[in-house]
Amino acid sequence: MEQYLEFATNHLLLVIALFVVLGLLAYNLLLGGDKASIPPNRATGLINHEDAIVVDVRSIADFSSGHIINALNIPANGLKNQLKRLEKYKDRPLIVVCRSGGQSAAACKELRTAGFEKVYNLGGGILAWQSDNLPISHKK
Repeated sequence: MEQYLEFATNHLLLVIALFVVLGLLAYNLLLGGDKASIPPNRATGLINHEDAIVVDVRSIADFSSGHIINALNIPANGLKNQLKRLEKYKDRPLIVVCRSGGQSAAACKELRTAGFEKVYNLGGGILAWQSDNLPISHKK
């Protein structure tokens, strides 16, 4: 125990950095992160059993190169202007998808602010969907 105290006094900045990192890690695990982020297998369950709607917020070009079957393409930069297009799905779960999950998390927040309650972010985005070997459509 004496060695720990001696180390701590000799390397005070390292010990402070350790506690800051541990604190941030605990915050992220307990309070941070998107609680409504779901993995691809959970998304397929929502699509198959709860008639969820997939909203792809990538650009039209990215959407055309491959997307989840029956997904709606509403690019993130035009989401506010397209909310009326989603009003008819307000009572159904919405799964928001982008390339890797970052842009769709912001879109989820925007949808929740607009009054949509069942909004889920596809964790890992279309890349996670493809890495799980789930079907992709190239039709518009």
